[in-house]
Amino acid sequence: MFGAICVLFVVLIIRLMYIEYSSGEKYEKIVLSQQGYSNEIIPYRRGDIVDRKGSVLATSVDVYNVILDCKVLNQSQDKIEDTIDTVTKYFPEINEEDIRSALKDRPNSQYEVLLKKVDNATKENFEKNELSDDNKNKIAGIWFEKQYMRTYPYDNLAASLIGYCTDGNAGALGIESQYNSDLNGSNGRRYGYYGDSNAIENTVIAPEDGKIIVSTIDVNIQSIVEDAIKSWNEAYSGDGVDGSLNTACIVMNPNNGEILAMASYPGFDLNNPRDLSTRFTPEQLAAMPEEQQVDELSRLWKNYCVSSTYEPGSTFKPFTVAIGLENGCISGDETYMCDGKEVVSGHEIHCVNRDGHGVLTVEGSLMESCNDALMQIVRVIGPDIFSDYQSNFGFGQKTTIDLPNEASTKNLIYTKEQLENIDSNLATNSFGQNFNVTMIQLASAYCSLINGGNLYQPHVVQAMMDSSSNKVSANDAVVLKKTVSSDVSDILKKYMLHTVTDGTAKEVQVEGYNIGGKTGTAEKLPRDSGNYLVSFIGFAPYDNPQLVIYTVIDTPNVPDQAHSSYAQEITHNVLEQVLPYMNIDRADQESVD
Repeated sequence: MFGAICVLFVVLIIRLMYIEYSSGEKYEKIVLSQQGYSNEIIPYRRGDIVDRKGSVLATSVDVYNVILDCKVLNQSQDKIEDTIDTVTKYFPEINEEDIRSALKDRPNSQYEVLLKKVDNATKENFEKNELSDDNKNKIAGIWFEKQYMRTYPYDNLAASLIGYCTDGNAGALGIESQYNSDLNGSNGRRYGYYGDSNAIENTVIAPEDGKIIVSTIDVNIQSIVEDAIKSWNEAYSGDGVDGSLNTACIVMNPNNGEILAMASYPGFDLNNPRDLSTRFTPEQLAAMPEEQQVDELSRLWKNYCVSSTYEPGSTFKPFTVAIGLENGCISGDETYMCDGKEVVSGHEIHCVNRDGHGVLTVEGSLMESCNDALMQIVRVIGPDIFSDYQSNFGFGQKTTIDLPNEASTKNLIYTKEQLENIDSNLATNSFGQNFNVTMIQLASAYCSLINGGNLYQPHVVQAMMDSSSNKVSANDAVVLKKTVSSDVSDILKKYMLHTVTDGTAKEVQVEGYNIGGKTGTAEKLPRDSGNYLVSFIGFAPYDNPQLVIYTVIDTPNVPDQAHSSYAQEITHNVLEQVLPYMNIDRADQESVD
């Protein structure tokens, strides 16, 4: 008998082994389907965006969805009324009928979202009072699903640069879009099977939070720039029209390509990016077609500094002079007679001074912003050299700045053949007309003129850190090209210093600081329409440039637009505050030769 029993056990063991081998997965699924199953996603936290000094520009805060488990609550019929009364008391937004309908229509549902994005304080108040030891047995089937909501502490500061985040942690515009995959992490999970005794422990896979983006932006400089732009536009607005079509300003470090501030007007609120109520009355919005609202939003969201193209005007003149000096086409000792115009291919192309400036040196041609002299200079340079150096400075090419939607100017600049075949093309290009640039393109190229000739790749992100604030990567300065020699750079700096002290840019001066720069007044198409784009680009201090500032006002709301003084006004107001803030030493302007 004992032997027979042993044989049966052996047969049983062999049979069980065969069943496990042939049908184990099938029976495992049957067993698991009969057990309670707990499965909860633990969301990752999208990484913060901070400025260069650690001030938080974008962050994610805890919010919670109120979830109803109909199956659990229906199994506790005596708790239904207390649960409904308690939930609607603490969360008035929840409708009692919605709860009753869910319990009736979907009795086995274990996931019914009653309310989204409840803040942490409200959730904790509910738990403290209703889920305490005294009250937790009165309600059932209610739990909280943790999520994160993107918020922007500075509201509209650097809006088009930072960008915003839509539901689902999808970045839109700016850094939020460009670095979306780095800012996002991966969800974790808490799960387990429960038998009758509920003895099995949950298994937890921790989420991996997104990286922290350290931008090159300085919040204080950005605020100064935006306040100056806003104040100017408010001063010149009227009859429901802004002070300009667009106003923008870039402040950057010429020695490494870092953007310290990038602002454009008008802007928008990052916490409510689709809100047009700040720009239109309720009546106007009600009467506005949906397509027009989309166009208005697109205009607000557009980063003018990166995504718009225009003719630069006289801010390009230093580049023409630099090309001539670098190639030995001019020495700097030449003089030019300005009689108010040049006749090119049978066309009269006028100088800003129709009566003529008289005799000007190379330096004087920049100081007085003389079109006539620049056309004479570029005639000596010739189309081949001029075209090659336009390309060398990066015009007609993208800067590859780490921001989305950079405009291409590839087809908005003349080819070498077009400059050779039509003399007027070369002549007008010499003073910045008839070809297009972007603000970031011109600003980056200008940095190379005053830093010794290094064309740096512009960037708005300095480094990335993990969720524990350990640096995981850095965006080091990248020199793309060598544009001019240090000797030519020094000459251009002196020319532009005197343009501020004694030339067309006097209004930019800030007492105690040596500032160099160049004004620009570009006539927009169609010509003779009276519309202009006015600008100023400059650097400080003269002996050791620490910043480059570029201000553009597109179509100022004034009767006579053709005056760079408007751009100089904004620039002066910015530099007056930024230079002391950056601890740039004061110097005696008269001490500079």
